Amino acid sequence: MYDMPKEKKWILKETGDPDTVNRLASELGVDPVLALLLVQRGVTTFADARAFFRPDLKNLHDPFLMKDMDKAVARIRRAVDTGEKILVYGDYDVDGTTAVSLVYSFLRRLTSAADFYIPDRYDEGYGVSFKGIDWAFENGFSLIITLDCGIKANEKVDYASSKGIDMIICDHHLPENELPAAVAVLDPKRADCNYPFDDLSGCGVGFKLVQAYSAACGIPPETLLPLLDLLVVSIASDLVSVVGENRILAHFGLKRINDNPRTGLLSMMKLSGLEPSHVTIDDIVFKIGPRINAAGRMESGRVAVELLTANDEDEAARIAGEINEYNNERKDIDRRITQEALEMVRDGSCLSFGNATIVYNPDWHKGVVGIVASRLVEAFYKPTIVFTRSNGFVTGSARSVQGFDLYDAIESCSDLLDNFGGHLYAAGLTLREEKLPEFCMRIEKFIGDRITSEMLTPVIMVDSKLDFDQITPKFFRILKQFQPFGPGNSAPVFMTENVYDNGNGRRVGAEAGHLKLELIQESQPYHHISAIAFNKAEHFAHIKGGNPVDICYSIVENYYRGIANIQLRIKDLHDREDII
Repeated sequence: MYDMPKEKKWILKETGDPDTVNRLASELGVDPVLALLLVQRGVTTFADARAFFRPDLKNLHDPFLMKDMDKAVARIRRAVDTGEKILVYGDYDVDGTTAVSLVYSFLRRLTSAADFYIPDRYDEGYGVSFKGIDWAFENGFSLIITLDCGIKANEKVDYASSKGIDMIICDHHLPENELPAAVAVLDPKRADCNYPFDDLSGCGVGFKLVQAYSAACGIPPETLLPLLDLLVVSIASDLVSVVGENRILAHFGLKRINDNPRTGLLSMMKLSGLEPSHVTIDDIVFKIGPRINAAGRMESGRVAVELLTANDEDEAARIAGEINEYNNERKDIDRRITQEALEMVRDGSCLSFGNATIVYNPDWHKGVVGIVASRLVEAFYKPTIVFTRSNGFVTGSARSVQGFDLYDAIESCSDLLDNFGGHLYAAGLTLREEKLPEFCMRIEKFIGDRITSEMLTPVIMVDSKLDFDQITPKFFRILKQFQPFGPGNSAPVFMTENVYDNGNGRRVGAEAGHLKLELIQESQPYHHISAIAFNKAEHFAHIKGGNPVDICYSIVENYYRGIANIQLRIKDLHDREDII
């Protein structure tokens, strides 16, 4: 019943129109491979390239193009002018806590009557809660601004209204047919919203709100720059596309986080072992984001907001240390539950291992089931749902494979569910335990009827073949300007064939699971280049024997003790003897 992980298929992207590539390479004075990368990203002229390489805040869209923005600004302005108590409400994940931190940081400069609220993951769950509205009412708040949630909170908005509380919804998730009856609903995915860019993060929608308020009230736009470090953390962690407006915001957010980060982020960066002034999107995704998330997973998302809005260095260091401990605890629990889930698949005690991987243990920690689901997708490459029990219900996190809409599959079983929400590739759901068998049966059939063998084959898209002698300082200097990377502008992946280690390769890392190599391309025996291959130790004997391999990789800058070196980050490798 247990499948070994599937070998990844490498697919070389289209080479583009040769005339366009060569013309652009000549106009820009760059290697044709770099011109090809630009053409693949829709950059075909000198003017396109200038806009791509030189993002400009002047090219941000007018926030008042977003439906209901005028209503939201007017309502907040009235609240500020009359001293009403304003509650900034957001979810406990990275996007929610950064969004709350951004809007709360802005509002507290305007009024002393602002506060924030983060629901408890285990007591209240995702989104707007009745408990949160009751807390607002009991504490005299008459306006709630929701961030990264609320687009489906029709009943909660009505409940708040019955208590004399107005609500402004700021969300980026897909709405239902009927919108909540809030004072304003800001969501670029609204069918009747003509905002030019619909892939903002939840924090991004919050930023557009404060941008609009600033424009309406004559607040200089440069005063918003200190908020951009929060925004780039959200863009990176929530995996929204890094194109269009998000590319501009992420570019200047990275500049802010590297040049002058807020006190709380600086404390987190130090604990993460990051080099000052060299923080990348990957650093946020793999080091900063998980630590912020750990607060909501293990304790309370409120702690994350306290860190991100802290001004005192000692206080920030204390909170960051606390969150770091939550993250260490989270990693321990994550590893244990992942091993238990893998064992359930191996011994056949999982709920399903047909078209989907579905596992359930009522004692698992709710805060890490999403991480475990991602680990199982890596292991078996099937749509995956990991369930546990919480507050008397079975609750789960779902993750999908490229090309398959798992949210659609879950929605097909909505009559069995008490609650669900999410995206194309990631979702959460809650149901009663007695309905679990029927849910598994129905979703198995739904997936089986629609998923294809191509979707079940992990694929690495390769941008271009590359020879080692092309990786010059100039090549890499221009390649770095393609950043920030992310969905829609992924870090370029290259392929080089017939390479081998110079004899100094070794296994490194925890349990010697990684490979540190010094590679030589057979056609260029004097050109050595450093490489790291995470979780590829099974290839060590073949490589150590002097045998050639084909590799696909991204090119990164590795910082160690203040020294920068170009390094290949190997995504996959094939032993040459395996190539037919």
